Amino acid sequence: MTEFSFTCTGVRADRYAAGPTLVFRLRITASQDVRVHALALRCQIRIEPARRSYDAPEAERLADLFGERSRWGSTLQPVQFAQVSLMVPSFTGETETDLVVPCTYDMDVAASRYFGALSDGDVPLLMLFSGTAFTGAGGFRVEPVPWDREASYRMPVEVWQEMVEQHFPGCGWIRLPRDTMDSLLAFRSQRALPSWEATVRALLDAAAPPDPQPPARALAGALRPRVTERTAP
Repeated sequence: MTEFSFTCTGVRADRYAAGPTLVFRLRITASQDVRVHALALRCQIRIEPARRSYDAPEAERLADLFGERSRWGSTLQPVQFAQVSLMVPSFTGETETDLVVPCTYDMDVAASRYFGALSDGDVPLLMLFSGTAFTGAGGFRVEPVPWDREASYRMPVEVWQEMVEQHFPGCGWIRLPRDTMDSLLAFRSQRALPSWEATVRALLDAAAPPDPQPPARALAGALRPRVTERTAP
């Protein structure tokens, strides 16, 4: 049976994609220079958070995922990032190809929250491969790609940040239930607000506590002469 090995050699943000997308560069090697007619791959990508260190601000932002740092010995478990398929064209011995991974900036997704909590450094990833290989010199035979094929890669955090900035420059993202969105839209329409930012700011201003008494007015009140009532003897 043909032995396959996989190596991730790099990653980049696809600036021309319609949505946030990472492109990983894979090197695939078939043992003994076997002729591969096609390779149908499945790739599961996991984040391995225990394989890097975190400063205090990062640990605070990760508390909703993993709890307090004192509990990380049991809670710092792998996080599912993506599961994608890839069809690799014919090659002999070795080839390189792109693995395209669509991403989301939905902060309700654990992987996105993890990426967003990191300031710099890299993200330890584990790629798990499986699939079907069509091999053979004279004809072809069908072989499985064993489930134990994997590759480790440390993705720079700045690549994720670059990808997000390309599609959501200077912005965050919140997912809301449809009925809440309908209520927000009605609120915005009734007040003819020009944007969602203006809508949220109007709500925040309405919910803000009243300003305390201005210092100048308070000082004037303190300096005003006091009038005392005198009662007749």
